[in-house]
Amino acid sequence: MEKPFAFTLKEFNAVRQKIRSLTGINLADSKDNMVYSRLARRLRALNIDNFQAYLKYLDTHKAETEHFINALTTNLTSFFRESHHFDLLKEYLASHPGPLRIWCTASSSGEEPYSIAMTCAEARGSLINNVKIYASDIDSRMLERAQAGIYPIDQVEKLSPMRRKQFFHRGTGANAGKARIIPELRQSIHFFRQNLLDSSYAIEKGIDIVFCRNVMIYFDKPTQEVILKRILRLTKPDAWYIAGHSENFSHLSNLLRPKGKTVYLVNRGAI
Repeated sequence: MEKPFAFTLKEFNAVRQKIRSLTGINLADSKDNMVYSRLARRLRALNIDNFQAYLKYLDTHKAETEHFINALTTNLTSFFRESHHFDLLKEYLASHPGPLRIWCTASSSGEEPYSIAMTCAEARGSLINNVKIYASDIDSRMLERAQAGIYPIDQVEKLSPMRRKQFFHRGTGANAGKARIIPELRQSIHFFRQNLLDSSYAIEKGIDIVFCRNVMIYFDKPTQEVILKRILRLTKPDAWYIAGHSENFSHLSNLLRPKGKTVYLVNRGAI
């Protein structure tokens, strides 16, 4: 299929350089079609007829930066994805009955932090418990969706009947075919926008568990180390760091010690 906008290698590389400077994300050579399809929507929305003009527009209109980042950040998630992590979280909650603070660093559309909140409610036997959950993301559009907590019913139906009954309200009328997270669960999570490349984070020290799953794969190794050190400075000495299945930190063994399947213990002495 012929593309309505010309998209040269020079323009693709300019996009890669721009997103890297803004977020630290490295786009692979194979991402040219993804970049084209996502940014073509911005060209249409702005009535711009070529990528060169769009890149100039991006440089001169700061408000476009957020749209640019939102378009190019990947948001693939589901409830209880990599379920073994939530089994381990439930065990951790059982052995640590006191107050806890958990940070989900890549909230996306909310399925991960809500899965954390559901696990906490089940483990503590109450929606009102002494676990504080923080959820951040660089994509403001995804954060809005996460805060709304509204999902297609077919996505929710993959959960157990007990969880659907306890944690969701089924939509009716104009909202038929959708389900919404109950208010008590939505209110248990503090959502905020955070670029992990920023030098400071909008969250206080003393985090017990960090969920940072399938995030570091988008950064090169030097950037991974910089970001990881910033995250770990906010954790307690015996904190857990939970990574994604495709991530490996053998090159940062001074910072993280393996505890289980993609679960690590923080080595605060090396930070």
